[in-house]
Amino acid sequence: MNPLIIKGSNLSIYDVHEVARNGRKVELSQESINKINTCRLMLEKKINAGEIMYGINTGIGEFSEVILNDDQVNDFQKYLIYNHAAGIGDPAPLDYVRAAMLGRINVHSHGNSACRLEITQTLVDMLNKGVTPYVCQKGSVGASGDLAPMSQIALLMMGEGEAYFEGVLMTGKEALDKAGIPVPGLQARDGLATINGSNFLTGMSALWLVDADNWLRQAEIAASMSLEALKANMKPYTRLLHEVRGFAGAIRSAEAINKCVSGGDLKEGRVQCKVQDAYSMRSTPQVIGSAHDTLKWARSQVEIELNGVGDNPIFFPELDLALSGANFQGTPVSLPMDIAGAAITMVSVMSERRMNRLNNPALSVGLPAFLTKGAGMFSGLMLSQYTADMQIVEQRILSAPASIQSIPAAADQEDFVSMGMNTAIKNFQILDNAFGILGIEFMAAAQALDFRKTEYKFGAGVNRAHEIIRKYVDFLDIDRPLYKDHTTMKELVKSGEIVKEVEATVGSLA
Repeated sequence: MNPLIIKGSNLSIYDVHEVARNGRKVELSQESINKINTCRLMLEKKINAGEIMYGINTGIGEFSEVILNDDQVNDFQKYLIYNHAAGIGDPAPLDYVRAAMLGRINVHSHGNSACRLEITQTLVDMLNKGVTPYVCQKGSVGASGDLAPMSQIALLMMGEGEAYFEGVLMTGKEALDKAGIPVPGLQARDGLATINGSNFLTGMSALWLVDADNWLRQAEIAASMSLEALKANMKPYTRLLHEVRGFAGAIRSAEAINKCVSGGDLKEGRVQCKVQDAYSMRSTPQVIGSAHDTLKWARSQVEIELNGVGDNPIFFPELDLALSGANFQGTPVSLPMDIAGAAITMVSVMSERRMNRLNNPALSVGLPAFLTKGAGMFSGLMLSQYTADMQIVEQRILSAPASIQSIPAAADQEDFVSMGMNTAIKNFQILDNAFGILGIEFMAAAQALDFRKTEYKFGAGVNRAHEIIRKYVDFLDIDRPLYKDHTTMKELVKSGEIVKEVEATVGSLA
C-alpha cells in the first residue's frame, strides 16, 4: 500500500484506522514541509525581536503573565512537558496512541504551529518504524488539548519516557535508537506545539466511529434474523414509507434489512403475519436509522477536527501574526460523540427487546419457551437475557454525557473544559457491551431459526449469517454452560466476520 500523504486535508476516519491499526506508512507532502519551515522562520524572527508570545516566552495557564528571559525559553519547553506528563493508571492501547500521533502530524502540516520540522518528522518516523510511546489513558480534561497523554508522547522528543518497539516496552531513548530515529530535542515552542490539541480524544473517536459503523450494520443483520424468526410483517420496511418521511438513515436501514431477507418466504409474502407488529419489530429502521444519522454527523465533526488547526497560539506567516485563542477546546468533538455513544446504547436496548420476544412464548409466535425443546428440565436461553440486561444497564450509566461535566482547573483560568477524553473512553466501554448484547441476539435468533427452518425459507443474507454463527456456536439441544458461547459470540461480532460474509452474499449494507 502506498504511503498516506499528509497535507492537512482529506484525512478520514478510515485513514486513521489504516495507519493506527494496520500500519500504513505516512509521508509529509512537500508543500507541508515548506509551510512548516516558513512558519518556524517567522517564529524565530519574532523571538529575536523580543515579541511576547504565549507559551513561548511566557508561562501557561494561570502563569501566562509571567515573562521568561532568553535563557529560560528552551528549558521552559522541557519543564512544560515534565509538568504535563501527569496521567495515571493503565496504558492506552497502541492504536489510540498512533491515532493521536497521526492527528498531531496533520495539524502541524498546515504550517500554523511554528514547531521545527524535526519535531513533526520525528512523529512521522515513529509511526513508520513502530515506535509507540507508553501513554496513560487517563488524565486529560479535553481542553488546552489532551495535555497529559500528549506529553507522554512529547517525552520521546527529549529521548525520555517509555515506548513500545517490536512488542517490547523500553525506555524512549532505547526505542528511538533501535529504530534509528534521532532525538530532536525541544527548542522554543516545540513542546507546546506537540501537545496543545485534542488529538488523543479525536483519534480515539475516529477509530470508534469505524467500529460503531461496523456494529450498526451487524445490528441490521441480527434484526433481520429475529424478524424472520418472529414472522414479522415486512411492509413497514418498504422504501417508499421511509422516503416520504425523509430521514436518510431510516431509508438506508430499511434497505439493508430488505437485502438480508430478500429471497425468503417472509419477504415474498408467503408467511402469515400480523397486521401490525410491536415497535421493536416495526420501528427498527427508524431507530437504527437515527443512529446512522447521528454517527454521520459525529463523523463530520471528527473529520473537521482531524483536518483543522487545533493548537494555541496559532501563527499566520502570510500575515506575520500570532493569535492566542482556544482551538484546543474538545467540545466540538465531545458533544457529538456523547450523542453517538448514546445512539449505540439505544440500538442495543432494541436488540434486547427483540431477544426478549424470541424467548417469551407469549410473544414469539409459536417458538418454544426460552428457545429450548425441554422446557422445565432445561431453561434454554433464559439466562442469556440476564447477561444482556446487565450490559445494557452499564451502557445506560455510561451514556450520561461527559460534555456537560466540566470541572474548573488551573485557578479558574481553565474554567470550562470539554471532558472529551471521558467521552472517548466511555464510548469504547459502551461499544464493548454492545458487541456482547448483539452477540446474544444473534445467538438467540440463530436458535429460533433452527426451530423455523422446516416451516419456510429464509433470505440469503439471513441464511449466510446463520451459517457463520453455527461455525462458532452449536445449536442448544440440551442445557450447557453458556459463558463460553456468549464470549465467543461477542468476539465474533467484534471481528466483523458476519457483516463481511453477509455483504459478500447480498451486497453492501452501507
